[in-house]
Amino acid sequence: MRLAYYPGCTLKTTAKSFEDSALKSLSLLDIELEEIPRWNCCGTVYSLASDNIMFQLAPIRNLIRVLEMGEHRVIVLCSMCYNTLKRANLLVRRDKETLDKINEFAYLEETKYDGSVEVVHLLEILKEIPDKIKEKVKSPLEGLKVAPYYGCLLVRPKEAAIDDAENPTIMNPIIESLGAEPVYFPYSVECCGSYQTVSNKELVVQRTYEIVSSAYNNHAGLILTSCPLCQFNLDRRQKEVMEAHPDFHPLPVLYFTQLMAYGFGLSEDATRFDLNYIDPKGVLK
Repeated sequence: MRLAYYPGCTLKTTAKSFEDSALKSLSLLDIELEEIPRWNCCGTVYSLASDNIMFQLAPIRNLIRVLEMGEHRVIVLCSMCYNTLKRANLLVRRDKETLDKINEFAYLEETKYDGSVEVVHLLEILKEIPDKIKEKVKSPLEGLKVAPYYGCLLVRPKEAAIDDAENPTIMNPIIESLGAEPVYFPYSVECCGSYQTVSNKELVVQRTYEIVSSAYNNHAGLILTSCPLCQFNLDRRQKEVMEAHPDFHPLPVLYFTQLMAYGFGLSEDATRFDLNYIDPKGVLK
């Protein structure tokens, strides 16, 4: 299966572990992600202004690149990129005036966008093939309890969500296929603090303490996510949490593709645990 793929900026830099583990794991599942040419930053977050058409140019340009490949579906890994592309696409599908204005913009004269591209998160593909995932497992994770963390942007708003906003379970089939047990915890859809990690680090430290502690108190051995910013906050900010809260129990925070790569028996150039602040190898062994 060959799928057009939008990586986004962070997967090429600080979240390289996400892309490396995804590409190498998916190759075992006969899924080839073909990176779209000339992609640009999606804009990072969807604009909350009702009249901010300029902000929609970046995500729509990327959807034009998908059409130029001859494709009508694009796979996204990053939760933030997914949310931005999905919501921009929904906007122009329901608002022809906005679509026409974007298409009239000088830099988009090469190709007109028609709203025909489907924006799909990788989890939506993987949830359909749990048996195929199970067939590739070489290091079953029996006894490991895993807390899937969704955060904000995979399940909000409703029209862009890939699962139920209050009780998402889309990661569960993947976790179970790897031999582990998914664990529900009350903070699975709570915000990690997002970009407040720059301007209000103390808030993010407190949020990390609450989220990770909730997973630990529900007997999880590690946390899974699909968002590079969530992964940074929940993983890297544990250093400050440990300094502020002596009772804190740290947990590894992995991308779901890293856990797949480990379960498939791939080497560390695929799992990329070297980029995790909290080392997961002890828990996994």
